[in-house]
Amino acid sequence: MLKMEGVSFSYHRSKPTIKDLDLSVEMGKITTIVGPNGCGKSTVLKLASGLLKPQTGRILLNGENISYLSRRSAAKQVSVLFQNSQIPDMTALCAVEAARYPYQSPFAGCTKEEKEMSEYAMELTGCKEYWHKHMAELSGGERQRVFLAMIYNQDTPLILLDEPTTYLDIYVTYEIMELIRYLNKRKKKTVVMVLHDLNLALQYSDSVILMNQGRIFNIHSTGDDQILESIRTLFGVEVRSFRDNQNSYYCFAQSVDNDKIILD
Repeated sequence: MLKMEGVSFSYHRSKPTIKDLDLSVEMGKITTIVGPNGCGKSTVLKLASGLLKPQTGRILLNGENISYLSRRSAAKQVSVLFQNSQIPDMTALCAVEAARYPYQSPFAGCTKEEKEMSEYAMELTGCKEYWHKHMAELSGGERQRVFLAMIYNQDTPLILLDEPTTYLDIYVTYEIMELIRYLNKRKKKTVVMVLHDLNLALQYSDSVILMNQGRIFNIHSTGDDQILESIRTLFGVEVRSFRDNQNSYYCFAQSVDNDKIILD
């Protein structure tokens, strides 16, 4: 579905951000990209969405070069939520309805069927109760629910998420992650996301891509115990892990310099 071949990109000519990247994303799975700050994680998503164009190499969506797709055609294949997405100047319902734009005539509004689809998307993501509120009035968690409703309503097989739980408290974080899992497992959406939280990456992903300095450092399934060694090497921390009765995977990172324990 999503394939990158020899992709390079740089914001500044003297300092490459992405270097000769080869990557294939497995359909129907949740793939999470982790790595140190500034390693190029968010840039990979921007390239995959078509927001940025690779300076070398190519990016294929279902076998088609994304650089040659129209914005409307690309929007039928991939939807994206960036970390600092602009807050639409409209109500929550209008924002969700606007996500149907790839399928609408430029001169026609929402059909009755599309309005029903929008209401269902809001019900599915738990934000129908504040459909009438302006987006600026919503809390961070409420806004993320609306953004996920927009992504669901856009109805693309591929979803890209850049730090979808940033600035959210623990309870809301897990609510959002469960919604993402639901979209993957029940609605068969392929998800690629960037996360800083290693515990969330290990619990909610099928595979984890570790990046460093614009390159892929390693790729592991979350059931592969070798992922812990890759985390140790990449982040320079000692790692302990355990599984609970539900087989959820937790990771504790310990500084190599002292005994301070940090929960990732």
